Amino acid sequence: MARIAYVDGRYVPLGARAVRIEDRGYQFADGVYEVVKVVGGRFRDLDRHLDRLERSLAALDMPMPMPRRALGLVLHETWRRNAVPDALVYLQVNRGAGPRNHAYPPLLKPSVVVTVRPARFPTRAEQEHGVGVITLPDERWAQCHIKSISLLPNVLAKQQAALAGCREAWLVDEAGLVTEGSSSNAWIVDADGRVVTRPLDRRILGGVTRAVVLDLARANGIEVALRPFSVEEAHGAREAFLTSTSSLVLPVVAIDGRPVANGRPGSTTCRLAELYARAEELESVS
Repeated sequence: MARIAYVDGRYVPLGARAVRIEDRGYQFADGVYEVVKVVGGRFRDLDRHLDRLERSLAALDMPMPMPRRALGLVLHETWRRNAVPDALVYLQVNRGAGPRNHAYPPLLKPSVVVTVRPARFPTRAEQEHGVGVITLPDERWAQCHIKSISLLPNVLAKQQAALAGCREAWLVDEAGLVTEGSSSNAWIVDADGRVVTRPLDRRILGGVTRAVVLDLARANGIEVALRPFSVEEAHGAREAFLTSTSSLVLPVVAIDGRPVANGRPGSTTCRLAELYARAEELESVS
């Protein structure tokens, strides 16, 4: 079946010439995006994604492109037309099209693009044996809490990780503290068994899966510490893992080529992965 996209009010073949040349998303990366997971034909955490979309748009002085309920219907219809039971639905909202100028004119009509592709979640081997990450300087802009489409530093970091044979790059600020991954949130389990991840600030994106895992940990008696951690602490941690919509809860067993603890997924990480999977199963039958 040919893939179908939604572009500014029309459902068109994915390869159609549908984006205007002077769209500010194309010329200035002046837009935001979300990626929503569909599993077994059901959208997951859609309200959390739309909440974050609204926050990102507000931070960039952009209006919602349509009422929230209508946008949800567009997402569902685009997914339905692609007939992919397990999918990642990509939504991009740009400021709109107009004569090229750094300053944007008022009252531009936002442009909306939605695409659907089959989800590629971690393999069984990655889940059972874990993955490696490398650490790199965080060279992104200072407002990473906005889910901007301006992702060039993330792209370059992810490519370096791939060339090193690793799943992800963990980005490190000028103080030597881990911010987050190039496309995921970063976690460790410290010497006292606490699950540690950086608190929300302008240096990280408030991941939807991050929020779900925090809720699950607290509801199941797993102690959480919201604080930054250094690369040195990560190298000496009891466990490490990463989270994202497409990576789920994924054990990290090596950082910069050095094993984390015994080089195998830890018990706390495995428990959180189980709790997350169980929560998804319950949502599927609810």
